Amino acid sequence: MASRIRVLLVEDDTTLQRFVSMALEDDEVRLQACISVDEALLALATQSFDLVISDLMLPGRHGLDLLQTLKQRPELRGKARLAVFSAGLNPTVREQLEALGVTRFLSKPCSLADLQSCLDGLRDAASPPAAMPSIHQAAIEQYFGGNAALYQAFLARCRMQFPLDIASGRSACERGEHVKLRHLAHSLKSVLLTLGHAEAAEVARQLEQDAQDAATGSEDALAAVRAAWPVLEEALARLL
Repeated sequence: MASRIRVLLVEDDTTLQRFVSMALEDDEVRLQACISVDEALLALATQSFDLVISDLMLPGRHGLDLLQTLKQRPELRGKARLAVFSAGLNPTVREQLEALGVTRFLSKPCSLADLQSCLDGLRDAASPPAAMPSIHQAAIEQYFGGNAALYQAFLARCRMQFPLDIASGRSACERGEHVKLRHLAHSLKSVLLTLGHAEAAEVARQLEQDAQDAATGSEDALAAVRAAWPVLEEALARLL
């Protein structure tokens, strides 16, 4: 059996949600709806889609934030086609959206034909999601019972937390707050190991030990902390 077309709708208007659901109602289409950028990013982090249809005016973060994030993190978008709802766009905004990968523009109210045209070519192109890299698959099997979606959901939440961890660790390192840095390194050690990044977890483990020794005033440990934190920070930044 051919794979179903996976569509993510990002729209907070329930009436429009129902219309899109009816317009795309098809045995070959699987529609998932969410109402905010944060919900959309979590969905994209846990599964793959063939088409993303998003409004621009959303509660909280603007739809542009979603498109810019997908531009910066292409692994979240995958091969998904991007479409947006618009109530009239000036040429400058349209060019900006096209630069972010948008290929379909839907007016409000949109027609059934326009919505269905977003699926053109996708039925033949739909395919199962790509296999996870082996390093991640090993972590999925060991820590998540083989549940890839659970792994991806955990990874998405970690990516929301890592910028806070980076800021906290950088501040603790600069201020010589070694007890705080040790606790942070201890937590990151477990998180990184669970995600399958053993080398980064080892950096965190060594930093934990160095921070503990630095708290006693060891000059060697102080130098080790100053050298280790940037390495760990870089490892976290690569995961964002």
